[in-house]
Amino acid sequence: MDYGKTLNLPQTDFPMRGNLPNAEPKVQDWWKEQDIYKLVQDKQKGKPKFILHDGPPYANGDIHIGHALNKILKDIIVRFKTMQGFDAPYVPGWDTHGLPIEQAIANSGKVDRKKMSALEFRKYCAEYAMNWVEKQKVQFQRLGIRGNWEHPYITLQPEYEAQQIRVFGDMVKKGYIYKGLKPVYWSPSSESALAEAEIEYQEKTSPSIYVAFKVKDAKGKLPEDAEVVIWTTTPWTLPANLAISVNPDFDYVVAAVNGRKFVLAEGLLESVSKELNWADEEVIQKISGADLEFVTCSHPFYDRESVIILGDHVTLDAGTGCVHTAPGHGEEDFAVGQKYNLGVLCPIDDQGKFTKEAPGFEGEFYDKANKKITEMLEHSGHLLKLGFIKHQYAHDWRTKKPVIYRATEQWFASIDKFRQDMLDEIKQIKWTPTWGEVRLGNMIADRGDWCISRQRVWGVPIPIMYCRSCNHPLVNDATIEKIAGVFEQEGSDAWFAKSEQELLPEGTACPECNHQEFRKETDIMDVWFDSGSSHAGVLETREALQWPADLYLEGSDQYRGWYNSSLITGVATRGRSPYKSILSHGFTLDGEGRKMSKSLGNTVDPNKVCNSLGADILRLWVSSVDYQSDVRISDNILTQISEGYRKIRNTLRFFLGNLAGFDPAKDKVSVNDLSELDRFALIRLNRMTGKVLKAYEAYEFHTVYQAVHHFCAVEMSAFYLDIVKDRLYVNAPDAPARRASQTVLYEALTAITKLIAPILPHTADEVWKFIPGVEGISAQLADMPNEDASLYDPKLEDKWEKFIALREDVFKALETARKDKVIGNSLSASLHLYPNAEAAELLSKLGELEQLFIVSGVTVHPSDAEIPSDAADFPSLKVKVEVAEGEKCERCWIVTPEVGSNEEHPTLCLRCAEVITNHHHE
Repeated sequence: MDYGKTLNLPQTDFPMRGNLPNAEPKVQDWWKEQDIYKLVQDKQKGKPKFILHDGPPYANGDIHIGHALNKILKDIIVRFKTMQGFDAPYVPGWDTHGLPIEQAIANSGKVDRKKMSALEFRKYCAEYAMNWVEKQKVQFQRLGIRGNWEHPYITLQPEYEAQQIRVFGDMVKKGYIYKGLKPVYWSPSSESALAEAEIEYQEKTSPSIYVAFKVKDAKGKLPEDAEVVIWTTTPWTLPANLAISVNPDFDYVVAAVNGRKFVLAEGLLESVSKELNWADEEVIQKISGADLEFVTCSHPFYDRESVIILGDHVTLDAGTGCVHTAPGHGEEDFAVGQKYNLGVLCPIDDQGKFTKEAPGFEGEFYDKANKKITEMLEHSGHLLKLGFIKHQYAHDWRTKKPVIYRATEQWFASIDKFRQDMLDEIKQIKWTPTWGEVRLGNMIADRGDWCISRQRVWGVPIPIMYCRSCNHPLVNDATIEKIAGVFEQEGSDAWFAKSEQELLPEGTACPECNHQEFRKETDIMDVWFDSGSSHAGVLETREALQWPADLYLEGSDQYRGWYNSSLITGVATRGRSPYKSILSHGFTLDGEGRKMSKSLGNTVDPNKVCNSLGADILRLWVSSVDYQSDVRISDNILTQISEGYRKIRNTLRFFLGNLAGFDPAKDKVSVNDLSELDRFALIRLNRMTGKVLKAYEAYEFHTVYQAVHHFCAVEMSAFYLDIVKDRLYVNAPDAPARRASQTVLYEALTAITKLIAPILPHTADEVWKFIPGVEGISAQLADMPNEDASLYDPKLEDKWEKFIALREDVFKALETARKDKVIGNSLSASLHLYPNAEAAELLSKLGELEQLFIVSGVTVHPSDAEIPSDAADFPSLKVKVEVAEGEKCERCWIVTPEVGSNEEHPTLCLRCAEVITNHHHE
């Protein structure tokens, strides 16, 4: 069809190519000028609220593709909920305390940590964090994220820290906070306790040793010269050994080997014998584990006893069934040691070096001592075998160095006291995906008490004072409120800047001894306590928000992180979960499904994608993936997405181009006056609208993308628009058939623009400016379209679906004729159709077959007609394609004998001649 020969209709200025990298920043500047966030919030005021609470990213470095996935998902939901009629404010946040920032400052070489006060060092940390907050803020806004960027929440803000102190105070008041000597994950490389969320497992090679402990007092139960065999992969914990645990329910044996008598579990005799190359061991005695209780052995290199105790934690999975027990270095060891009143020995300092409580190893780094200890055991004849094993071992997720279990004085939150309340709350939460419920449920069911203290300075201090006379910890409602009040005004730096007297209510005295001098706790709170208090620090303090949140949406790693700590602080202080529902997403992988890493060079930088393809392409990618699992992204994948984007954009552009001069107020045709084809197109539009709205509701954005793309590419471009181009371009501007099609185009354009607005906000607002007669300056201020069920007509739909199937067959015949050079384009063809009874009936009910098939002639032959032997054969009809007779009209390209019958317009068909004549006379 010759688009150039149409009437001189005004065309839209909507650009053909998106050129998003240049266009988007201009759209964003316009949003800022208009203060679009405020306009949207003002419009939604008083409507029911929907609160998506932002889990705070860490302010340390440029955003990566995982951040982009997370923030775009949140933005799509907030934008959809707003257009659906909710008041859905969005307050972005940042997490700003913690070790990575301390390390970045220390490693920068600009400051000497040892030469400055805690207060000076904290100043550097705060500046560093705020610098990254500002950078990330710009990067998130470039992705088109709409939110209250003027007033985000930041965990170092005074008002936030004050609320965190109050959360801590509430937990103290309820008896959930205690100080105890317990083994915790300790990172010598960070010199601090770690939470479970800060541990990752990596492969490590460790020594594997079998050691014989000589029996000292057999209590008449074992031969006096027996030796109990233990196995360990941490020789460095032997200086802290206080006992050997056996399982009361197992049977143990005394095995005679080369003149020595070894005690071990019967169930492990075979594997140990193989491991230690025992040739002909002989079992000389059998005894139950329970009978071994209180037999004492001699420590292999210290002058002290190691007593045999009973513990259910002893298994037959590996080792000897006799477990070396050091209460200062393991959770189970600690628990069983408490039962037997063993005390806690932990001869390792903050840096992982031995103290004087381990004579002979003082000052030595624990890992280095392995060799010395092993050699010592060998000389004394206690070592039965030394080997090495590779195994998964706990590492500090920040320094990537191994961690140890070490008993230290720490502050804990007692999970046991409200564990059941949390498990009950988990059942009330809506989980997407549903397995999230089991995952968090298991984590809460299995987790130990939460170690909330850290031996650092960059964070929120634990607001506790100690009496200088009797060391009693002081914390009560009055002290908490006073400290929170000071922090509210001056921030937590006040803890380091002010004296104890200034931080306490006047006249405070120790409740134990009445002394009035105090010293401050030097530990800070775990950063998960910071972010886990955000529901109190943000949802409860911001006027636009409310507690609890409707939704928390983060990556699946947050089951052990933010979801976990938020649930703990919420249930502990408010009796319920701070979120009503959880939606989690997977991780971003490269095109091959590999983890992204700088060393592999397979990372995708969202900032670069915005500059090369545009944020809307990245946003469309987010909407195209099943984000609840891990998702893939690569240049190739983004190229495919760009193709999908182009299809949608070009469809919208076609709509706009053909609506120039259309005024919906007076030109719209009512549904009853539309042709069947136009009504069919509207029905399809409605079906798509309904499907998209349901998918948004269910957070299934890939269905939104597929449905809109399919509608544009298949329902519109390949079918409806293909057929109606002729009337849009050729008919007179106000011809009824043309106005009817424009009505369909207008409905489709407004609906699709609104439906894509949450995903493609830049494109939607760009289109919105050109749509005639719409209200409001932006698609963001519009409401979602509704599905209009009154339009549905199953018979009509069925009829046109059958026609589409039949048309595809006819098109195959035309394509073959084109390949065989019988015809040029389809308008030079004339069709001879030989239908079966059903197809004949269908064709008889359709008018304008030339237009429907986009050819110049159609003849439907009766059932008794002779079928040419070269007709193409399809299930419901045979098709013969011939060259149409006559001349080609140079305006509409239809071939007809009528061309030239109008003398004034010798090169036009009668229809075009009439349109031109009437147009000139107007």
